[in-house]
Amino acid sequence: MRTLLVHHEAPLCAGIFDDVIADGGHAIDRWAAFEDPRRPAPQDYDAVVVLGGAVHPDADVSSPWLEAETELIREAIDAAIPTLGICLGAQLIARATGSWVGPAQESEVGWFPVTLTDAGKTDPVLAAVPDGTHAFQWHHYSYAVPDGAVELGRSRSCPQAFRLGDRVWGVQFHPEVSRELVYEWIALAPDQVDGGPDGLRAETDERIETWSKTGRRLCLAFLDQAAGSDPGSDRLV
Repeated sequence: MRTLLVHHEAPLCAGIFDDVIADGGHAIDRWAAFEDPRRPAPQDYDAVVVLGGAVHPDADVSSPWLEAETELIREAIDAAIPTLGICLGAQLIARATGSWVGPAQESEVGWFPVTLTDAGKTDPVLAAVPDGTHAFQWHHYSYAVPDGAVELGRSRSCPQAFRLGDRVWGVQFHPEVSRELVYEWIALAPDQVDGGPDGLRAETDERIETWSKTGRRLCLAFLDQAAGSDPGSDRLV
C-alpha cells in the first residue's frame, strides 16, 4: 500500500509506526504543511495517518497551515480513504467534521488508564488495546466525538478513541511512541510533567515494552483494515 504520514513538527518521525509500516512492505510518503503548502491528494493513497504535535488544533493565527491540513482530512473522509488520527490528529479529524475542539478539562501528560466501550472491545482496530491499559498521553486539548461516530474508549477526563464510519479512527493517546521519543518529549517540555521528569522516565521504562507491543498491534490492525477496505461497502471489513 501507499501510506501518507502527516506531520506537525520536525524531525518527521512516526516512532514505531515508521518501522511497522515499512516492515509490512508499504511505501511511506510524508507531508508537513508547515514546511510545504502544496497539499497532496489523499485519493492517491491507500491509508492516511495524521500524527500528533505540540500545536493546538485551533491555533490558526500562529499556525495558518492548519486549515490546509484540515481540508486534506475532509477530503480523505469524503473519499473514504482509511484514516487514523493520533492525539492532535484525532482532534483535527473532529475539527474537520465540525465537532468541538478546545482546552481539555484536565491535561494528561504521562501514563493514564483507558477504558474501552463495548464497541471498542469489538472494534477491528481498538480491540488491539487491552481494556484498562495505561496508555501514554501528552495533551492539553480535547474534542467532542464527531456526530455519527462511535466512541470506543475514554479516560477519566476525556474521550480517548472513536470510529467514524468504517474507515476513520481517532485516538487521543500515543500508540506510536518509543522510549527514545518519550525521553525526547520530556527533555523538550520538562515543566509540563507533573511529579517531574525523573518519575515519568522511570514509569516509561516500566511500561514501554508492553505499550510498544500494543502500538504495533494497533498499527497492524489499521493497516489490515486499509488493505481490506472497499469504498463501495458500508460494512466493517
